[in-house]
Amino acid sequence: MKNTAFYIATRYLLAKKGSTAVTFITWLAALAMMVAVTAMFIIISVFSGLEDLNQDLIANLHADITVKTKEGKTLPEIDKATKILESTPEILHFSKVIEEKVYINFRDNGDIANLRGVDSAYIFVNPIHKNIFYGTYPSFKYSNEVLLENKLDNRLAIPIGENADFAELLMPKPGTGMISAEKDIFNKREIFVSGVFPGNDQLDNTIISPIELTRELLNLPKKSAYQIVIKLKNADNTDAVKVHLQKLLGNRYDIKTKSEENAAFWKMINTEKLFIYLIFMLVIFITTFNLAGAIIILQLDKKEQAKSLISLGMNLKSLRKVYFYTGILIVTFGLVSGLILGSAVSYLQMVTGFFKAGENTDLPFPVRIRLLNYFIVTLTAGIFGFGVSWIFSKINKSFFKIQ
Repeated sequence: MKNTAFYIATRYLLAKKGSTAVTFITWLAALAMMVAVTAMFIIISVFSGLEDLNQDLIANLHADITVKTKEGKTLPEIDKATKILESTPEILHFSKVIEEKVYINFRDNGDIANLRGVDSAYIFVNPIHKNIFYGTYPSFKYSNEVLLENKLDNRLAIPIGENADFAELLMPKPGTGMISAEKDIFNKREIFVSGVFPGNDQLDNTIISPIELTRELLNLPKKSAYQIVIKLKNADNTDAVKVHLQKLLGNRYDIKTKSEENAAFWKMINTEKLFIYLIFMLVIFITTFNLAGAIIILQLDKKEQAKSLISLGMNLKSLRKVYFYTGILIVTFGLVSGLILGSAVSYLQMVTGFFKAGENTDLPFPVRIRLLNYFIVTLTAGIFGFGVSWIFSKINKSFFKIQ
């Protein structure tokens, strides 16, 4: 009887209906499911691409492990810490960093920027030199040679090169007492820009400079640093190395992994992804109302045939299965065709990069097709589609009075 019900359901779906309206509503439900599934698959694939893109950006901007102090800003016993890091075999490279807010001025145009002073080993930990728009990474021959973030450079229009006009950095002086002149307020240093790099949410308004420049502006000792960033030989051992370093360095140091440093960022990304998923769950749920309407209209259209089937010995349970299987076939068609269409659009975007992330950028929307995406979309559409088909296939007894 199960095969009979499925066969009749297939005939109801594929054969010509009693009226054009019934055929239209049935296929409208299937097409609506296809469009909703296609849209959901594409959006989830875009978020998968954004995750990969952000992981790549963070990989280049953040170290495997970052060492800071729990007391103030300057790392204590810096020589001792350096010797421990040098003797740790799992560490490939490490670099000292000082990061502080600074005011940059050029031809009466100014802005507050984030000054990141680094040593010459920094690019071995965070290869930011690979993303330079134009110009070159600082050679470290001069302490006042800096790398500027693109948006900041566009606002201030500072020319590139050591023979170009100099800009000026101003760092407020710590201390108390009366102020009698401008020199009592700021430490100043003239700089020239050697190159420009692209910024992002975490590097907007950033200036990369030799660490000696930040020490001069902050009046810090020669070997001082705010943090040490570390590149490991094997990033899979990050947690184990963190525990090892914490034991050697002691409780005065705050040691964090890359994921811990960016916990808030990933929480934001995952929250956005969850909300988008919930929105498309709602879209698919609303789409299933078309499916409910198609099942009801089909029951009305096949009312006389249903009575004939009952008269021939088909029980009510088997008749309900006919309408249930019809709904399942509609859902299956929309799901399979939607996944195929969504995969095709996503693949074309991956190959061609036709859709751009903005009007004034050549960066295409990042897309990644993952097996998990198929599972999420199939499960979501399947639960709603199967549930609606089951619920509305049960109403024929009370609604049509066919017994």
